[in-house]
Amino acid sequence: MDADLIIIGSGIGGATLASALAPSGLNILIVEKGQHLRPAPEARDDVAIFQRGHYAPTEKWMGSDGTPFVAGNYYVVGGNSKFFGAVMYRYRESDFSPRPHLQGSSPGWPLRYADLAPWYDRAEALFKVRGTADQDPTEPPHAQPYAYPPVPDEPVMAKVRARLQKAGAHPSSLPLAIDIDTWLAEGKTGWDAFPNTGKGKIDAESGPLTDALAYPNVRLLTGAEVLRLETDASGGQVTAAIARVGGQEQRLTARGFAVAAGAIQSAALLLRSANDAHPSGLANGSDQVGRNFMNHNSSAMLTIDPRLPNTSVYQKTLSFNDFYDKDPQTGAPLGNVQGLGRITAPILKANMPRLPMPLARLVARYAFGWFLQSEDLPNPDSRVMVKDGQITMHWQRSNMAAHQALIARSKAVMKRAGFPIVLVHTFGRKTTSHQCGTARLGDDPARAVVTPDLRAHQVENLWVTDASVLPTSAAVNPALTVAALVLRSAPGVERFLRQGG
Repeated sequence: MDADLIIIGSGIGGATLASALAPSGLNILIVEKGQHLRPAPEARDDVAIFQRGHYAPTEKWMGSDGTPFVAGNYYVVGGNSKFFGAVMYRYRESDFSPRPHLQGSSPGWPLRYADLAPWYDRAEALFKVRGTADQDPTEPPHAQPYAYPPVPDEPVMAKVRARLQKAGAHPSSLPLAIDIDTWLAEGKTGWDAFPNTGKGKIDAESGPLTDALAYPNVRLLTGAEVLRLETDASGGQVTAAIARVGGQEQRLTARGFAVAAGAIQSAALLLRSANDAHPSGLANGSDQVGRNFMNHNSSAMLTIDPRLPNTSVYQKTLSFNDFYDKDPQTGAPLGNVQGLGRITAPILKANMPRLPMPLARLVARYAFGWFLQSEDLPNPDSRVMVKDGQITMHWQRSNMAAHQALIARSKAVMKRAGFPIVLVHTFGRKTTSHQCGTARLGDDPARAVVTPDLRAHQVENLWVTDASVLPTSAAVNPALTVAALVLRSAPGVERFLRQGG
């Protein structure tokens, strides 16, 4: 047998599980499709990254309309977290309860915030999150303060914070997995969408995976794409992962398996693993594998005041949730507004190719970037499929009225805050960031793929430990919630494997 536990994927979910179980002495093998990101001049070069697409993914998926598109997944050690904005929000207490939205309703969770609160504490410690719990009115209860103070506002961002307060908003410091001094020592840039090839950003690799690999019982196999999972004749246990390594198929065996390849790839793997015992896909007796796919409804906003040059380097320290739970006009939840990393002229040019570079430089000099996100609601017809070996996406976007209202309310705040020019770009259907929901957790095996402890209802030695399991998308970044859920599930994984699997 190759291991006690095989973890498929080294992103937030896979790396967190490995770090939690590493002290147990169990033989753990992490299987990763990609390779390590190595230090390179391009890693802090905004022209190389955003204009030349040096790190841009090339894999294509198919839209349900038959149109191929370039997927947004990165296949590297650490997964998508190598490029993430390092925002590690807790879901708000209200996110765990059923509630109406402008266009539909959120079903809630079989868990309450209190069930995850101690695991949020541990996840924040694992990722060394910087923050404060006393600025945001929507911040849920913390048993203890953050271990590290928030990343400081740069001088111009302190002015923006004061303007937002004067405009009646409640700006708060973003919870960030960033060692700001180390990051800036490695290069004077923002981190949003910049690859982490050092130690400044605490992503899945530089954080929990590094911790896990310090133990001799934990190994990492890179360049290994898992094609399918095999089960015994009854279908009750996974017996092997079939992986392509160096152009050859290898059969990797273990007593337990955790799928953590991301909400799209994890669903695709389970669907590709159909067999006689699981004809519609592994662990898919509920017919929910691949269904309920959610992204955040999201937009980028630029606010400009010709009297206020943006002198920041990283910018990404501020957020406000004034409209998260209740829109003053409709009473409905709308979403989150948070700072983007510093928008440079090459970034603007990459997103607006017809914009002349001199004008891009002028706009970038005065532009402050913001990211607006609203909850996408689960819908079984919004789904990931595999057709003729090709991943096919059918995302039925929901609740866009709430997002349009969030844009309108945010524009009004920014105007009151002294930004006379406000520009907005709403991201399209084929943007696959913050993907979740395709193997959702739940108590009822007829309606859910995994239990609240992340173990498959139908396959006793299989866990799904990534954002696939989220029953709702909420309207904040999902990374910390994924880590908290995985930490909560880890003792059960260990008990099962110690009892003989």
